[in-house]
Amino acid sequence: MRLGVIDIGSNTVHMLVVDAHYGARPLPAVTHKIALRLSEHLRDDRIGESAITTLTAYLDQAREVVEDQGVEVVMAFATSAMREALNGEEVLAQLAVHAGTPVRVLSGPDEARMTFLAARRWCGWSTGNLLVLDIGGGSLEMAIGMDEEPDSVVSVPLGAGRVTNNLLPGDPPSPDVIREARRAIRTQLASAVRPILRAPNPDTVVATSKTFRSLARLAGAAPSGEGALVKRTLTRADLGGVVTMLSGLTAAQRAKLSGVSATRSAQVLGGALVAQAAMDLLGVDEVTICPWALREGLILRRLDTLSDIVTDTTGWIGDA
Repeated sequence: MRLGVIDIGSNTVHMLVVDAHYGARPLPAVTHKIALRLSEHLRDDRIGESAITTLTAYLDQAREVVEDQGVEVVMAFATSAMREALNGEEVLAQLAVHAGTPVRVLSGPDEARMTFLAARRWCGWSTGNLLVLDIGGGSLEMAIGMDEEPDSVVSVPLGAGRVTNNLLPGDPPSPDVIREARRAIRTQLASAVRPILRAPNPDTVVATSKTFRSLARLAGAAPSGEGALVKRTLTRADLGGVVTMLSGLTAAQRAKLSGVSATRSAQVLGGALVAQAAMDLLGVDEVTICPWALREGLILRRLDTLSDIVTDTTGWIGDA
């Protein structure tokens, strides 16, 4: 079966087409993405017309790819920026017309649950009590548990893009600005992590998302070209050095670093400050980078409910 997932995130809009069968590893067939940074297009908490125009044009292209590639089921979803926009429902209705399928908004906790499912399947049962950290453009998700359904989930509006826009003016930000941003991040996060801290200590900690992959690369992890099966880790000590290095660089200078794309160079410092705060407050000394995340979680959940495909004409994931 060929499945398509369209992910309208706060940073990128990404379509992934996979060949997937129940009990087998989903194999990527086609990928198509744009760096929209939707969170930057919010004006008075409303999504602007230029962003809507870009989104609808992208979805027109995605629909053509879906038809050309013989995709049987399409799932389209949006995350932090869309769920917080005052005109989100209106925009979703427009997007559905161009996507050819309903565009659903995931809550923060559901993002955490689907990402946790993906990480559990990738890592396996031998990892024991699993803690998963994910930094998106608009929010930070955390989940912990022994099974495929986490015992505790937390979503905090501390995404790399949001922190950069709200707390880190300047290029580069001044030391005082960075210090105040660090304080604000930790103040907000300290109370949010309590459900995670109340859970039994994790046996394994993994991190997903482009932000963590970039930070691990900056700390010396293998480049993406070496494949998904290469183990990549990020220690708290190494992350401290990365934060110090990034703090003195402009966005243009960061873009020249290995592992940092030009589209994300402005916000990688914000992501690093959030990652450092999370690892400090949770007492995590090292994370392992997991290549699967939200999109893969949604695909896996859909495969788990294959019996619904016969009767489900919306192309959505049912109860997920």
